[in-house]
Amino acid sequence: MKILLHTCCGPCAIYPLSRLRAQGHQVSGYFYNPNIHPFREFKKRLAALRIFADREGFEVVYDSNYGLREYLRKVVHREQERCRICYDMRLGEVARLAAEQGFEAFSTTLLYSRYQQHGEIRSQGEELAVRHGLVFHYEDFRQGWQEGIDRSIALELYRQPYCGCIYSEQERYDKKMRKG
Repeated sequence: MKILLHTCCGPCAIYPLSRLRAQGHQVSGYFYNPNIHPFREFKKRLAALRIFADREGFEVVYDSNYGLREYLRKVVHREQERCRICYDMRLGEVARLAAEQGFEAFSTTLLYSRYQQHGEIRSQGEELAVRHGLVFHYEDFRQGWQEGIDRSIALELYRQPYCGCIYSEQERYDKKMRKG
């Protein structure tokens, strides 16, 4: 299948890309991540993906617009729903682009993370697939967690310490929140 893979960063793309290619899929990437904060973090992730994509011959469409304002407008006062809203923003955009550019399917590197809500991602992906006349390729890429980490270290790629949003950054670094 021709798959458009939503890609949040270089390290998270390593295992899903290798797995999908090994299955014989033709994979292109799409960097669309309006949730990432701060701006420097956004730029680091974008740069790391560019390095990885160049090394792997991985064709990626980059949305390098910093979309934090749009993300915050949707999640402020709905922080408990922020992951669902974030998935909706990103998966909705990748499904739209996949349909527009003639892909058969789409997926996301979010399925590589141990910290993401796979059930919600799968549900949203399948709903969007029906709406756009596509297939949502669900695969639990978490089995390759350590392999992706090891390869990203070997490639000397920037590895982020949190999901990306301002809330996950606080949860990662605020000791009071980690104890709770």
